[in-house]
Amino acid sequence: MSRIFDALQRSGFEQTGVEYPDIVSVATAVLEAPQEQAPERLVAAEQPEEVQMLAIPMPEVAAEEATTNALPAFPSLDVHVPPNSRLMYFMAPDSLAAEKFRFLGVRLRHVRQGRTLKKVLVTSTISEEGKSLVSANLAGVLARRKERVLLIEGDMRRPTLAQQFGLGRLSGLAEWLQNGQRTPSNVYHLSGLDLWLMPAGDSPANPLELIQSPRLSQLMEQLTPLFDWIIVDSPPLLPVADATVWSRLTDGILLVARVGKTERRLLQRGLEILKMSDLLGVVLNGCSNSDHENYYQGYSRSAAKRTSLPALH
Repeated sequence: MSRIFDALQRSGFEQTGVEYPDIVSVATAVLEAPQEQAPERLVAAEQPEEVQMLAIPMPEVAAEEATTNALPAFPSLDVHVPPNSRLMYFMAPDSLAAEKFRFLGVRLRHVRQGRTLKKVLVTSTISEEGKSLVSANLAGVLARRKERVLLIEGDMRRPTLAQQFGLGRLSGLAEWLQNGQRTPSNVYHLSGLDLWLMPAGDSPANPLELIQSPRLSQLMEQLTPLFDWIIVDSPPLLPVADATVWSRLTDGILLVARVGKTERRLLQRGLEILKMSDLLGVVLNGCSNSDHENYYQGYSRSAAKRTSLPALH
Protein backbone atom coordinates (compact mmCIF):
# COMPACT_ATOMS: atom_id res chain seq x y z
CA MET A 1 0.00 0.00 0.00
CA SER A 2 1.23 3.51 -0.57
CA ARG A 3 0.62 7.13 0.28
CA ILE A 4 1.27 9.53 -2.54
CA PHE A 5 2.31 12.83 -1.03
CA ASP A 6 1.60 15.52 -3.54
CA ALA A 7 4.06 17.85 -1.83
CA LEU A 8 4.89 20.13 -4.71
CA GLN A 9 8.09 21.91 -3.81
CA ARG A 10 8.75 24.55 -6.41
CA SER A 11 11.20 27.32 -6.96
CA GLY A 12 8.37 29.49 -8.33
CA PHE A 13 7.28 30.81 -4.93
CA GLU A 14 8.17 34.34 -5.96
CA GLN A 15 5.85 34.02 -8.98
CA THR A 16 2.87 32.27 -7.35
CA GLY A 17 3.04 33.41 -3.74
CA VAL A 18 2.28 29.82 -2.69
CA GLU A 19 4.62 28.27 -0.14
CA TYR A 20 4.90 24.49 -0.42
CA PRO A 21 5.84 22.13 2.42
CA ASP A 22 9.32 20.67 2.64
CA ILE A 23 9.32 17.32 0.84
CA VAL A 24 12.19 15.83 2.82
CA SER A 25 10.48 16.49 6.14
CA VAL A 26 7.14 15.07 4.99
CA ALA A 27 8.60 11.98 3.33
CA THR A 28 11.08 11.06 6.01
CA ALA A 29 8.46 11.46 8.74
CA VAL A 30 6.44 8.70 7.13
CA LEU A 31 9.45 6.57 6.24
CA GLU A 32 10.54 6.56 9.88
CA ALA A 33 7.06 5.90 11.32
CA PRO A 34 6.26 2.31 12.39
CA GLN A 35 4.50 0.48 9.59
CA GLU A 36 3.29 -3.00 8.83
CA GLN A 37 5.76 -4.86 6.68
CA ALA A 38 4.70 -4.57 3.07
CA PRO A 39 4.45 -7.69 0.87
CA GLU A 40 7.08 -8.28 -1.77
CA ARG A 41 4.44 -8.34 -4.53
CA LEU A 42 1.17 -6.45 -4.59
CA VAL A 43 -2.02 -8.03 -5.87
CA ALA A 44 -4.72 -5.60 -6.92
CA ALA A 45 -7.79 -6.99 -5.20
CA GLU A 46 -5.99 -8.04 -2.03
CA GLN A 47 -3.35 -5.35 -1.49
CA PRO A 48 -4.83 -1.98 -2.58
CA GLU A 49 -2.59 1.03 -2.79
CA GLU A 50 -3.61 3.77 -0.37
CA VAL A 51 -2.77 7.30 -1.37
CA GLN A 52 -2.92 10.34 0.89
CA MET A 53 -2.72 13.75 -0.71
CA LEU A 54 -1.58 16.94 0.98
CA ALA A 55 -4.01 19.79 0.39
CA ILE A 56 -1.96 22.42 -1.38
CA PRO A 57 -3.47 25.55 -2.96
CA MET A 58 -2.75 25.81 -6.65
CA PRO A 59 -2.32 29.06 -8.57
CA GLU A 60 -5.28 29.88 -10.79
CA VAL A 61 -3.65 29.93 -14.18
CA ALA A 62 -5.43 28.94 -17.36
CA ALA A 63 -4.33 25.53 -18.60
CA GLU A 64 -2.59 25.38 -21.95
CA GLU A 65 -4.21 23.00 -24.40
CA ALA A 66 -1.94 20.23 -25.59
CA THR A 67 -1.00 20.49 -29.22
CA THR A 68 -1.22 17.10 -30.85
CA ASN A 69 -0.59 16.02 -34.41
CA ALA A 70 -1.93 13.03 -36.29
CA LEU A 71 -0.45 9.83 -34.91
CA PRO A 72 1.52 7.54 -37.21
CA ALA A 73 0.06 4.08 -37.77
CA PHE A 74 1.74 2.41 -34.82
CA PRO A 75 0.92 -1.32 -34.54
CA SER A 76 -1.75 -2.38 -32.04
CA LEU A 77 -1.28 -5.14 -29.51
CA ASP A 78 -3.74 -6.99 -27.28
CA VAL A 79 -2.91 -6.70 -23.60
CA HIS A 80 -2.86 -9.92 -21.56
CA VAL A 81 -2.14 -8.83 -18.00
CA PRO A 82 -0.85 -11.87 -16.05
CA PRO A 83 -2.62 -12.77 -12.78
CA ASN A 84 0.41 -11.81 -10.68
CA SER A 85 0.80 -8.41 -12.34
CA ARG A 86 0.98 -5.30 -10.16
CA LEU A 87 -1.10 -3.25 -12.62
CA MET A 88 -3.89 -2.70 -10.12
CA TYR A 89 -5.57 0.03 -12.16
CA PHE A 90 -6.09 -2.38 -15.05
CA MET A 91 -6.92 -5.47 -13.00
CA ALA A 92 -9.29 -3.84 -10.50
CA PRO A 93 -10.33 -0.38 -11.73
CA ASP A 94 -12.88 -0.01 -8.88
CA SER A 95 -10.38 -0.80 -6.12
CA LEU A 96 -8.91 1.59 -3.59
CA ALA A 97 -5.61 1.24 -5.43
CA ALA A 98 -7.10 2.52 -8.67
CA GLU A 99 -8.91 5.34 -6.88
CA LYS A 100 -5.72 6.62 -5.32
CA PHE A 101 -3.90 6.60 -8.64
CA ARG A 102 -6.80 8.62 -10.01
CA PHE A 103 -6.11 11.14 -7.24
CA LEU A 104 -2.53 11.38 -8.44
CA GLY A 105 -3.73 11.98 -12.00
CA VAL A 106 -6.03 14.76 -10.80
CA ARG A 107 -3.20 16.46 -8.93
CA LEU A 108 -0.94 16.34 -11.96
CA ARG A 109 -3.66 17.98 -14.03
CA HIS A 110 -3.93 20.70 -11.38
CA VAL A 111 -0.18 21.29 -11.58
CA ARG A 112 -0.54 21.56 -15.33
CA GLN A 113 -2.69 24.65 -14.85
CA GLY A 114 0.28 26.56 -13.51
CA ARG A 115 3.21 25.26 -15.53
CA THR A 116 4.19 23.36 -18.65
CA LEU A 117 3.75 19.69 -17.85
CA LYS A 118 3.46 16.96 -20.45
CA LYS A 119 6.53 14.76 -19.97
CA VAL A 120 6.71 13.27 -16.47
CA LEU A 121 9.74 11.30 -15.28
CA VAL A 122 9.10 8.62 -12.64
CA THR A 123 12.21 7.48 -10.79
CA SER A 124 13.38 6.29 -7.37
CA THR A 125 16.47 6.47 -5.25
CA ILE A 126 17.34 2.77 -5.48
CA SER A 127 15.83 -0.27 -7.21
CA GLU A 128 12.71 -2.18 -6.12
CA GLU A 129 10.87 0.84 -4.74
CA GLY A 130 7.93 0.61 -7.16
CA LYS A 131 8.68 3.20 -9.85
CA SER A 132 7.55 0.93 -12.71
CA LEU A 133 4.35 0.16 -10.78
CA VAL A 134 3.63 3.88 -10.40
CA SER A 135 4.55 4.65 -14.03
CA ALA A 136 2.23 2.05 -15.54
CA ASN A 137 -0.75 2.72 -13.29
CA LEU A 138 -0.41 6.48 -13.68
CA ALA A 139 -0.29 6.11 -17.47
CA GLY A 140 -3.46 4.00 -17.34
CA VAL A 141 -5.24 6.61 -15.22
CA LEU A 142 -4.36 9.45 -17.59
CA ALA A 143 -5.38 7.40 -20.64
CA ARG A 144 -8.88 6.86 -19.22
CA ARG A 145 -9.62 10.54 -19.83
CA LYS A 146 -9.38 9.96 -23.58
CA GLU A 147 -6.02 11.65 -23.68
CA ARG A 148 -3.20 10.25 -25.76
CA VAL A 149 -0.69 8.82 -23.31
CA LEU A 150 2.71 7.36 -24.18
CA LEU A 151 4.50 5.22 -21.61
CA ILE A 152 8.23 5.01 -22.31
CA GLU A 153 10.29 2.32 -20.62
CA GLY A 154 13.43 4.34 -20.15
CA ASP A 155 15.04 1.75 -17.86
CA MET A 156 17.00 -0.32 -20.36
CA ARG A 157 19.00 -1.98 -17.58
CA ARG A 158 16.16 -3.85 -15.84
CA PRO A 159 13.05 -3.55 -18.05
CA THR A 160 9.77 -4.99 -16.70
CA LEU A 161 6.87 -3.07 -18.27
CA ALA A 162 6.34 -5.19 -21.38
CA GLN A 163 6.22 -8.26 -19.16
CA GLN A 164 3.72 -6.59 -16.81
CA PHE A 165 1.39 -6.01 -19.76
CA GLY A 166 1.87 -9.60 -20.95
CA LEU A 167 3.44 -8.51 -24.24
CA GLY A 168 6.62 -10.58 -24.23
CA ARG A 169 9.79 -9.43 -25.98
CA LEU A 170 9.41 -6.44 -28.28
CA SER A 171 11.80 -4.17 -30.13
CA GLY A 172 11.88 -0.86 -28.34
CA LEU A 173 13.90 2.15 -27.33
CA ALA A 174 17.28 0.41 -27.40
CA GLU A 175 16.81 -0.79 -30.97
CA TRP A 176 15.57 2.61 -32.17
CA LEU A 177 18.55 4.42 -30.68
CA GLN A 178 20.90 2.01 -32.45
CA ASN A 179 19.31 1.53 -35.86
CA GLY A 180 19.66 5.05 -37.24
CA GLN A 181 15.97 5.40 -38.18
CA ARG A 182 14.78 8.99 -38.41
CA THR A 183 11.06 8.66 -37.68
CA PRO A 184 9.57 7.27 -34.45
CA SER A 185 8.96 3.53 -34.41
CA ASN A 186 8.91 0.66 -31.91
CA VAL A 187 5.85 2.29 -30.35
CA TYR A 188 2.80 0.07 -29.80
CA HIS A 189 -0.83 0.96 -29.24
CA LEU A 190 -2.43 -1.07 -26.46
CA SER A 191 -5.81 -2.10 -27.84
CA GLY A 192 -8.86 -0.72 -26.06
CA LEU A 193 -6.96 2.14 -24.44
CA ASP A 194 -5.70 5.56 -25.46
CA LEU A 195 -2.35 4.25 -24.28
CA TRP A 196 0.82 3.65 -26.24
CA LEU A 197 3.95 1.87 -25.04
CA MET A 198 7.57 2.19 -26.14
CA PRO A 199 9.30 -0.70 -24.36
CA ALA A 200 12.98 -0.73 -23.53
CA GLY A 201 13.76 -3.56 -25.94
CA ASP A 202 16.72 -5.83 -25.44
CA SER A 203 19.08 -4.54 -22.77
CA PRO A 204 22.10 -2.97 -24.52
CA ALA A 205 25.69 -3.17 -23.32
CA ASN A 206 25.96 0.64 -23.16
CA PRO A 207 22.62 2.12 -21.98
CA LEU A 208 24.08 5.36 -20.60
CA GLU A 209 26.03 6.00 -23.78
CA LEU A 210 22.87 5.44 -25.83
CA ILE A 211 20.67 7.87 -23.93
CA GLN A 212 23.40 10.51 -23.93
CA SER A 213 23.43 10.50 -27.72
CA PRO A 214 21.59 13.29 -29.60
CA ARG A 215 19.19 10.69 -30.96
CA LEU A 216 17.23 10.46 -27.71
CA SER A 217 16.68 14.20 -27.66
CA GLN A 218 15.56 14.06 -31.30
CA LEU A 219 13.16 11.22 -30.50
CA MET A 220 11.55 13.14 -27.63
CA GLU A 221 11.16 16.20 -29.84
CA GLN A 222 9.33 14.08 -32.42
CA LEU A 223 7.11 12.27 -29.91
CA THR A 224 6.11 15.26 -27.75
CA PRO A 225 3.64 16.87 -30.23
CA LEU A 226 1.92 13.51 -30.81
CA PHE A 227 0.74 12.90 -27.24
CA ASP A 228 -1.04 14.69 -24.41
CA TRP A 229 1.11 12.98 -21.75
CA ILE A 230 4.42 11.13 -21.87
CA ILE A 231 5.33 9.08 -18.78
CA VAL A 232 8.96 7.93 -18.61
CA ASP A 233 9.93 5.06 -16.31
CA SER A 234 13.64 5.65 -15.73
CA PRO A 235 16.36 3.79 -13.80
CA PRO A 236 16.88 4.78 -10.15
CA LEU A 237 19.06 7.76 -9.25
CA LEU A 238 21.63 5.64 -7.41
CA PRO A 239 24.14 4.47 -8.47
CA VAL A 240 23.69 5.17 -12.23
CA ALA A 241 23.31 8.51 -13.99
CA ASP A 242 20.57 7.58 -16.47
CA ALA A 243 17.81 9.39 -14.57
CA THR A 244 19.69 12.69 -14.58
CA VAL A 245 19.96 12.48 -18.38
CA TRP A 246 16.23 11.77 -18.67
CA SER A 247 15.42 14.66 -16.32
CA ARG A 248 16.82 17.12 -18.85
CA LEU A 249 14.33 15.85 -21.43
CA THR A 250 11.19 15.94 -19.26
CA ASP A 251 9.08 18.62 -17.57
CA GLY A 252 8.87 17.28 -14.03
CA ILE A 253 9.84 14.39 -11.75
CA LEU A 254 7.95 12.07 -9.41
CA LEU A 255 10.28 10.39 -6.91
CA VAL A 256 9.19 7.00 -5.54
CA ALA A 257 10.34 5.80 -2.10
CA ARG A 258 9.35 2.59 -0.31
CA VAL A 259 8.63 2.38 3.40
CA GLY A 260 10.87 -0.22 5.05
CA LYS A 261 13.37 -0.12 2.19
CA THR A 262 14.39 3.45 1.45
CA GLU A 263 16.74 4.79 4.10
CA ARG A 264 16.58 8.46 5.00
CA ARG A 265 20.19 9.04 3.96
CA LEU A 266 19.49 7.50 0.54
CA LEU A 267 16.38 9.60 0.08
CA GLN A 268 18.39 12.69 0.98
CA ARG A 269 21.12 11.76 -1.52
CA GLY A 270 18.52 11.20 -4.21
CA LEU A 271 16.90 14.56 -3.58
CA GLU A 272 20.30 16.26 -3.70
CA ILE A 273 20.83 14.87 -7.20
CA LEU A 274 17.57 16.33 -8.48
CA LYS A 275 16.88 19.90 -9.43
CA MET A 276 14.25 20.81 -6.83
CA SER A 277 12.29 23.02 -9.21
CA ASP A 278 11.68 19.89 -11.34
CA LEU A 279 10.40 17.79 -8.43
CA LEU A 280 6.62 17.38 -8.59
CA GLY A 281 6.26 15.21 -5.50
CA VAL A 282 7.28 12.10 -3.60
CA VAL A 283 5.39 8.81 -3.88
CA LEU A 284 5.68 6.76 -0.67
CA ASN A 285 5.07 3.09 -1.41
CA GLY A 286 4.46 0.36 1.17
CA CYS A 287 2.39 2.25 3.77
CA SER A 288 -0.62 0.67 5.43
CA ASN A 289 -3.88 2.11 6.69
CA SER A 290 -6.47 -0.59 7.32
CA ASP A 291 -9.15 1.91 8.41
CA HIS A 292 -9.22 3.59 5.00
CA GLU A 293 -9.14 0.22 3.25
CA ASN A 294 -12.11 -1.10 5.26
CA TYR A 295 -14.11 2.07 4.65
CA TYR A 296 -13.51 1.96 0.91
CA GLN A 297 -14.38 -1.73 0.64
CA GLY A 298 -17.64 -1.11 2.48
CA TYR A 299 -18.44 1.80 0.19
CA SER A 300 -17.60 -0.31 -2.87
CA ARG A 301 -19.96 -3.08 -1.76
CA SER A 302 -22.82 -0.58 -1.36
CA ALA A 303 -22.14 0.95 -4.76
CA ALA A 304 -21.90 -2.48 -6.35
CA LYS A 305 -25.27 -3.45 -4.88
CA ARG A 306 -26.89 -0.34 -6.33
CA THR A 307 -25.38 -0.92 -9.77
CA SER A 308 -25.64 -4.74 -9.88
CA LEU A 309 -21.86 -5.09 -10.03
CA PRO A 310 -19.83 -7.62 -8.03
CA ALA A 311 -18.16 -6.19 -4.93
CA LEU A 312 -14.38 -6.25 -4.50
CA HIS A 313 -12.93 -8.42 -1.76
